[in-house]
Amino acid sequence: MAAHVGASRTPQEVMEHYVSMYIHGNLGKACIPDTIPNRVTDHTCPSGGPLSPSLTTPLPPLDISVAEQQQLGYMPLRDDYEIEYDQDAETLISGLSVNYDDDDVEIELKRAHVDMYVRKLKERQRRKNIARDYNLVPAFLGKDKKDKEKAPKRKITKEEKELRLKLRPLYQFMSCKEFEDFFENMHKERILRAKIRELQRYRRNGITKMEESAEYEAARHKREKRKENKNIASSKRGKEDGKEGEFAAIENLPGFELLSDREKVLCSSLNLSPARYVTVKTIIIKDHLQKRQGIPSKSRLPSYLDKVLKKRILNFLTESGWISRDAS
Repeated sequence: MAAHVGASRTPQEVMEHYVSMYIHGNLGKACIPDTIPNRVTDHTCPSGGPLSPSLTTPLPPLDISVAEQQQLGYMPLRDDYEIEYDQDAETLISGLSVNYDDDDVEIELKRAHVDMYVRKLKERQRRKNIARDYNLVPAFLGKDKKDKEKAPKRKITKEEKELRLKLRPLYQFMSCKEFEDFFENMHKERILRAKIRELQRYRRNGITKMEESAEYEAARHKREKRKENKNIASSKRGKEDGKEGEFAAIENLPGFELLSDREKVLCSSLNLSPARYVTVKTIIIKDHLQKRQGIPSKSRLPSYLDKVLKKRILNFLTESGWISRDAS
């Protein structure tokens, strides 16, 4: 601008004139806002963004014993492991060399190899940062159990454990503190929702003051206690009358009162009416007695008695001592 104006103005004078008239003058005050909205976040800043150069910055070495270092294959002075993530990443650049006669395509290809290698290094360091942030190395060595015993936390429910497993892929996007705060806030949310439901229940029952809720809860506890005692008494009566209730399908049929408890169970399991069972039982015992007396007899069992029913009834009569085993 000074060259365009001429020799009458120096570059410093031209700059001062522009700043005073156009930036700090009336025109600048009218056009330039005090705060610039919608600033774009710089993801390459060294504050730990996804493209931050700090991702490749080595961390301080782990505080572990020599035996544990050997177990992990860890080299503390380099903060490296004998087996790293993507162990063959160095092969991308190990054979590269810069030659003066390289054309543009070869140069760009070598730059692409270097860029791929740098990305692999960043991924390698990112995984180390995650392992360091979530204390995965002490967990692998079993040191975190002592820390958990020293600092007791709230009991984690089964549902929360399952949710933590489902959200485990999010570990790489959140720090350990952010992840724990996330679940702690979800726990607080569940508590608040339960409290809100309780207050809504009070309101539905006509309670508008917290002083009245204590009296309501005491009365509700008494009602539940009476109901529980009533259920216990009814269950005791049910045990006494359980056998009759168990045989509801056959208790109104003729011949039911002639059966013993075991015979009732048998008829109920075989879906056999008491009258038919008594008929089959009479025929089998009569034939058995005739055989013992040496009287020949032909067994004429009813047609509704198949092989399975006959075998079950014979076994039952044998176990009960009505007939001998050789007869069955």
